Amino acid sequence: MLLEMKGLTKQFGGLTAVQSFDMHVREGEIVGLIGPNGAGKSTVFNLITGVFKPTAGQVAYDGKDITGKKPHKVAAMGIGRTFQLNPLFADFTVLDNVSASFHLRPKSSLLATFFNAGSYRKNEAYIKEASLEILGVVGLEKVKDEYAKNLPHGYQKMLGVARALATRPKVLLLDEPLGGMNPSEIDFTLNSVRKTRAQGMTFLIVEHNMQILDLCDRVVVISFGQKISEGSPKEVREDQQVIRAYLGGEHAT
Repeated sequence: MLLEMKGLTKQFGGLTAVQSFDMHVREGEIVGLIGPNGAGKSTVFNLITGVFKPTAGQVAYDGKDITGKKPHKVAAMGIGRTFQLNPLFADFTVLDNVSASFHLRPKSSLLATFFNAGSYRKNEAYIKEASLEILGVVGLEKVKDEYAKNLPHGYQKMLGVARALATRPKVLLLDEPLGGMNPSEIDFTLNSVRKTRAQGMTFLIVEHNMQILDLCDRVVVISFGQKISEGSPKEVREDQQVIRAYLGGEHAT
């Protein structure tokens, strides 16, 4: 298990947002965490990444207990994430956005940077090469010199993924990657995630759009903070409890 949650519970005053939630992610998998709006999906993400401290339960990563650790420590251990609202540098180019994320883990000392030492110049060359490689993986290499603010919505979402990849995570948590996209942007995003997975990345994806099932090896469904289903995309599509949670009826359309 690369990532595992056991008995996760989060209460906000008298409201229980997540209750006794269990799930796991194996290395190399794409696992979907789906459910209707307000089901508790993003709360689970925030519990994993240390934004919220659970009321009860445990989060383990790569065999280590990370329950309640600060977000920067969780990220440093190898858990990357994107957000529903992408925190991009709007007036930076695509390439500069990715390069900036590498500086979250600098290899050059402050003195080397200040005096433009050989080690700093070598590191900057490495960052540019690695950034271009990431852009190639996610399909953004052709727009590397465009300003982030000028990109279509789907491209901006994938730039958020590229920036997260620059922090060199072992597992990447995507929060609503298909939100607000048109059909062509959805196709672009799904293909980009497949390409990234082929490079060895592990994904946990929160989404309410059931098109994400086409991407997943395994799916966990949450409703009102509780897990109601888990299985293959086919099994989840045919689960009557899932259908009722999404549509309030017995039959999917």
